[in-house]
Amino acid sequence: MSPKQISINAADGAFAGYLAQPASGRGAGVVVIQEIFGVNQVMRDIADDLASHGYFALVPDLFWRLEPGVQLTDKSDAEWKRAFDLMNRFDPDKGVADIQAAIDTLRGRDGCTGKVGAVGYCLGGLLAYLTAARTDVDAGVGYYGVNIHEKLGEAANIKKPLMLHIAGKDQFVPAQAQKKMIDGLSSNPRVTLHLYPEMDHAFARVGGAHYDKACADLANGRTATFFRQHLS
Repeated sequence: MSPKQISINAADGAFAGYLAQPASGRGAGVVVIQEIFGVNQVMRDIADDLASHGYFALVPDLFWRLEPGVQLTDKSDAEWKRAFDLMNRFDPDKGVADIQAAIDTLRGRDGCTGKVGAVGYCLGGLLAYLTAARTDVDAGVGYYGVNIHEKLGEAANIKKPLMLHIAGKDQFVPAQAQKKMIDGLSSNPRVTLHLYPEMDHAFARVGGAHYDKACADLANGRTATFFRQHLS
């Protein structure tokens, strides 16, 4: 194990997570929820950045039951094919249970204040929504989550603040699905929705085909403010 790799105990086994710690040794926690590419460099960089801003940031390996240690990029067709195969075999219900285990792990960490948020991207955006509905997370943020419109029945269970960043031209979330999601959540006082009308999926993934620095910076700034408000 690398110095930043820790073990997380779930109900049916232990799995790995990448933990970045704040230099001060004290702060709130954030669970970073992976895309379909596993705990790759992009996710680890997000965790390291959160740690530089004073958080304990933990990226749990949510594909561990399928294939532990997946680290794919978005640079080849073969990797995309493998990533979609993993996503199609992935059990979101077990994933949310694993996220709860990651939340518990952070809360038990020396120096953690006990406040824990979650931020997820792509597949992780859906999981961030489900995390807000099913776990005791203190605040959640989802970027361009897929298939949230199919899970709107869980919205009433959201008890803590949730922010969703929506890509208006998301190739994986058609306009009709976006409208259903927005209509289903806009009246929920705990949910904040931000729409980026001209953006495609993964506009905040550094190095990605649709990366847009201006909108990524805007979304990330909103996320940072949101966590300062709700995790302090």
